[in-house]
Amino acid sequence: MAVLGAGLDLGQGRRGVDMGPSAIRYAGLAARIRALGREVRDLGDVRAPVPEATEVGDSSARYLAPITRACELVAEEVAAVSSSGQVPLVLGGDHSIAMGTLGGMAKAHGPGAVLWIDAHGDLNRPATSPTGNVHGMPLAAALGAAGPAFAAAGYPTPSVERAVLVGVRSLDAGERALIRELGLRVYTMSELDDRGVQACVREAIEQLAGAAFVHVSLDLDAVDPMFAPGVGTPVRGGLSYREAHLALELVAESGLADSLDVVEVNPILDRENETGRLAVELVASALGARIL
Repeated sequence: MAVLGAGLDLGQGRRGVDMGPSAIRYAGLAARIRALGREVRDLGDVRAPVPEATEVGDSSARYLAPITRACELVAEEVAAVSSSGQVPLVLGGDHSIAMGTLGGMAKAHGPGAVLWIDAHGDLNRPATSPTGNVHGMPLAAALGAAGPAFAAAGYPTPSVERAVLVGVRSLDAGERALIRELGLRVYTMSELDDRGVQACVREAIEQLAGAAFVHVSLDLDAVDPMFAPGVGTPVRGGLSYREAHLALELVAESGLADSLDVVEVNPILDRENETGRLAVELVASALGARIL
């Protein structure tokens, strides 16, 4: 497994997620992966610009040009790692880095599929976003629905043919419209409550099987802020500690995950790195850790 840090924080309005990769590493990521019997190689961090030295650009997609350049660096690393037979694990940073992860996987394998575990849809477009924050747009971009401004030289767009969302409980009007337009399968928290996490996640995984690759994109705000306080856009009513672990254990059981990213850990908003430690635990579950 190869670990890559992408401490990009231009995609959202609260500072701090640039320190997310360090917080996750500090919580013992490499040792936890090795304890599972896996080799791990840390590639360090891609270079990410900071807002103070960067032009905002169009307010409908703030900092899009430098975000795209950073994602191209992520894509190059991910494509090389995956082509060599290793599993890339990308540490965010805000969720806009997923454009690079998915683009790199598509560069190596062609358009694939993604299991998007998140409180939000991340399906806004510049014309529909209420904030202009690009971390609310990466899935729309990966599906080729965010517009030509998101096309990048360093990776393919669209990079995803199939997407399933799990844990959603906060959507904007434009995202709801795009979900209907594209026919995306969304497992809201209401459905997870009604049918159970196990049934929904198993069904989601089945829908992604057979793709050129399957990527798992985990936003820590999918977990209820009671257990993951260190995120920039918390929404109450999320996955419990055990539900989150069960979802990732089912991913490991399927054996389908070819790549993983873990995003939106913000140490400034955290309590004694509780969310960083949870990120490590959830990565371990995704890689096959079991109680017995």
